[in-house]
Amino acid sequence: MRNLYKTLGGALLCLSFSGALAQSSPQTQKETKGQESVRLNQLGFYPNAAKIAVVVGENKGGKFFLKSASGAKTVYTGQLSASKLTELSNKPTRVADFSQFSTPGTYVLEIPGVGTSYSFEIKPQVHQEVAAAAIKGFYFQRTAIDLPEKYAGKWHRPAGHPDDKVLVHASAATAQRPTGTVISSTKGWYDAGDYNKYIVNSGITMGTLLSAYEDFPKYYQTQNLNIPESQNPVPDLLDEALWNLRWMLTMQDPNDGGVYHKLTNASFDGMVMPDKATSPRYVVQKGTGAALNFAAVMAQASRVYKNFSKEFPGLSDSCLTAATKAWAWAQKNPNVAYEQEEINKNFGPDVTTGAYGDKDFSDEFIWAAAELYTTTKDESYYKAVPMLPDAKMPLPSWAQVRLLGYYTLLRNKDHKSAAVQKDLPEIKKRLLQLTDGMASGAATGAYRTVMGRAKEDYIWGSSSVAANQGIALVQAYNLTGNKKYLQAALSNLDYLLGRNAVGYSFVTGYGDKSTMYPHHRPSIADGIAEPVPGLLSGGTNANANKQDKCPGYTATAPDEMYLDSDCSYAANEIAINWNAPLVYLAGAIEALQQQAGFAAKKTK
Repeated sequence: MRNLYKTLGGALLCLSFSGALAQSSPQTQKETKGQESVRLNQLGFYPNAAKIAVVVGENKGGKFFLKSASGAKTVYTGQLSASKLTELSNKPTRVADFSQFSTPGTYVLEIPGVGTSYSFEIKPQVHQEVAAAAIKGFYFQRTAIDLPEKYAGKWHRPAGHPDDKVLVHASAATAQRPTGTVISSTKGWYDAGDYNKYIVNSGITMGTLLSAYEDFPKYYQTQNLNIPESQNPVPDLLDEALWNLRWMLTMQDPNDGGVYHKLTNASFDGMVMPDKATSPRYVVQKGTGAALNFAAVMAQASRVYKNFSKEFPGLSDSCLTAATKAWAWAQKNPNVAYEQEEINKNFGPDVTTGAYGDKDFSDEFIWAAAELYTTTKDESYYKAVPMLPDAKMPLPSWAQVRLLGYYTLLRNKDHKSAAVQKDLPEIKKRLLQLTDGMASGAATGAYRTVMGRAKEDYIWGSSSVAANQGIALVQAYNLTGNKKYLQAALSNLDYLLGRNAVGYSFVTGYGDKSTMYPHHRPSIADGIAEPVPGLLSGGTNANANKQDKCPGYTATAPDEMYLDSDCSYAANEIAINWNAPLVYLAGAIEALQQQAGFAAKKTK
């Protein structure tokens, strides 16, 4: 496994690059300059997939050399492309394309006059370990359970936040559960770099993870993540998702079917370990967004876990019952928005943690309706909402989940409903129009990736934009079998692992220059130099310097606004809804590598 924990000294160059150069030898400076200037997937490449590196900065062009890891043997020689300015930062770049070379091994790229890249591998299953680590990242986010060294390695820690004595906040009070009622709402995942749990963000997270399993069940059935449940007959992905599903079930008021928006402290915890954070915890206001996210997840979970009724008796039925109750509540309460400032004007204590506020629930209704219809085959769910309200196909995010519903309708082929059959061709057409635009643009961009050619890509959590673009492309491949979509999806995995305008692998622990200082309380407070592994940094954010005001930003271009610092919560936080599409994308690419012809061809 190529990861920063084996090369910690090199990884520390990320934060203090200039100082390191000043103190190093001329040879080391040349090597470091080359590593910084040659942007590529720092893990490596499949034997028969595209192999692209981007050389940043002014250079004379000419030949590049693919060499053995030691640099002693040249195995391939190629010609750098003509210089091209990047779309947003206007930096000159040249492309080294060595896709024709397919021999497995460990290599470096040498660019005369520039330097040598980080070493990388060419091999089948080159993303197997990072695909597993992305799921294991959720284990490290578990609440209410010790993480022993047997499973967590050096990041072992005591349990935090048992959440067995949670208070009903005044904003959530009812006659049956008045203010201050104590409930148990244990398990679940910490949402991000903070220690709270949010139903809305759990929605897209769980929907993405369960979709990964629905699309690639055979792949996940063979995975062993070394989590406490690994020895049972259930795929580890579903065991891990169940930890959060059990918590979500506790967030439904059994009296009326409504769902609390979040379980939270009144204010964010300090930078301490979970077991040291002991402030009172509350469940806060029920809302339409929470109810519909919950209904969608529970309906999908009912389908998925029905196949494991022996291991989890009654779970599938319980999920479906919970889903239908939440749906009924939302039908009666279709416009209950979570508006934290208004809540604080009327109820105490004031709550200042993440709001996940949303006022447009049309997409949540579409997703929940699609999941409930698909699970129950009851057409009334499908007909309850306008499934095609406009021609838009917005990429999934916590506030925009429409495509999750469309993905579900497209992956489940046995629709008896005439209404569904009528809509499916249009949904497929629109999805392919979206992904055709992505795929055609990838080959002409400076970095040869789908991600990053437009300023709009560089929002808070841009890494998840790249991963969700990849998911859309995988869906297009699943629909058509056209490999151009999968090749485009792979380009975005290359982006996340180093072929980008800042040269970072945004996955902690994976790559010689990967995120070292995420805004993540356990990684900050545990006294361990290396961050918790397998977590996806939010990544470059065009407005990060204005949003978190962390000192140290020097870039001005949208695609370069990134700071590997724990104070940079707008560019370097982690979050479950960002890790989930990484899980899907890396797992899908691994599951499809043979089918797509990425792996080495068998010889007789």
